[in-house]
Amino acid sequence: MKLKTMAATAVLALSPMVAMADTIEVKMLNRGEAGSMVFEPRHVTAEVGDTIVFVPTDRGHNAESIEGMLPEGQEAFKGDINEEISVELTEEGVIGVACKPHFGMGMVMMIEVGETEIPEDFLEASMPRRAKQMFEEIIEEQSAE
Repeated sequence: MKLKTMAATAVLALSPMVAMADTIEVKMLNRGEAGSMVFEPRHVTAEVGDTIVFVPTDRGHNAESIEGMLPEGQEAFKGDINEEISVELTEEGVIGVACKPHFGMGMVMMIEVGETEIPEDFLEASMPRRAKQMFEEIIEEQSAE
């Protein structure tokens, strides 16, 4: 009986660590506050251990990491069209995310993980012009806050 009590106490003692991680929902929309074909929000500040859940609120979207816009050690991800995808944040840094079918229309978002700065080469990744413009807007909005 004492062994069960000790095990339960150990689980309860560790549970605050697990509870500290957040789950952040990002909607994939045909129309949102920032216009058409958008992630909402289009910028997220999170911590290592948090999970981002991309929800296909409107049909025809996916969420995937952009090559060259991931911190070292963070696993790349690619969701299927019309499917929810959960991404655990494992490394500090900045992540660029796109909707593959609407990348050329600028359907992108940025996730800042931990106490970090946007790398100088962040916008040097290969991307359509409209996507780059959207990232520049996001960065400008964040620096103004």
